[in-house]
Amino acid sequence: MDPLTIAIIVAVFTLIVLFSGIPIAFGLSFVSITLLVTFEGLQMLGVFAETFYAGLNSFVLLSIPMFILMGMAVAHSPAGKDLYTGLDRWLWRVPGGLVISNIGACSIFAALSGSSPATCAAIGTMGIPEMRKRGYSAELAAGTICAGGTLGILIPPSITMIIYGISTGTSIGKLFIAGILPGIMLTALFMGWAYIYVRINREGSEKVEVHEYTWKERFEILPKILPFCLLVVGVLYVLYGGIATPNEASAVGALISIILVAVVYKMYKVKDIWA
Repeated sequence: MDPLTIAIIVAVFTLIVLFSGIPIAFGLSFVSITLLVTFEGLQMLGVFAETFYAGLNSFVLLSIPMFILMGMAVAHSPAGKDLYTGLDRWLWRVPGGLVISNIGACSIFAALSGSSPATCAAIGTMGIPEMRKRGYSAELAAGTICAGGTLGILIPPSITMIIYGISTGTSIGKLFIAGILPGIMLTALFMGWAYIYVRINREGSEKVEVHEYTWKERFEILPKILPFCLLVVGVLYVLYGGIATPNEASAVGALISIILVAVVYKMYKVKDIWA
């Protein structure tokens, strides 16, 4: 059978399996194993096993669950909400301040988790209902979270960059460095677009009455969110400064994030007791 025919069969079979609704990873594995055995025989199973093991036998892959743990620890604790509300308290006077706050929270959370789906889920759960309550349209609320979620791919530590670096043999540290400036620029452009869009369409706070935050309320939230911002800066510094490898930085970052979450949770408990 000529290569073109084989390629067509593989493409059609892959589309059928993917459109069946099964998880992509299992679908692609099923397609590859089935077609390998069909065209090359059972002896190819040994080659498949060796290739599969070689692809996973990378110490750098350990950094992926560690960076995910950093983000999940923040997302499933009061610290995740503080990260969002803290920006809102400082930007509430700005037209579209809540929308800008959501984008800013997405960028910070992306730097903690490196995952776009995790960023959308963590910030969208809190951000979309609040934007709808403040008078923003459903299109703007959903679009803001979707756009902000894409920052997880670009802003380091990006899980996608880690996988790409392992697959192509590219330095992960250099990939992270290459994502910093574009990530900042894209975040700024998203915020600028949100400001202009809200000013033109007069959405949000101009239609409903919002709580006016005092300077005391603005500053009292800072001790709960600044440690996580410093954690992001610290992880990036040790990576780009050559102090630690991505694995070491991710492990230490995950440990510190868990400790910070525990401290923030303790602050809430103490506040509830004195209240």
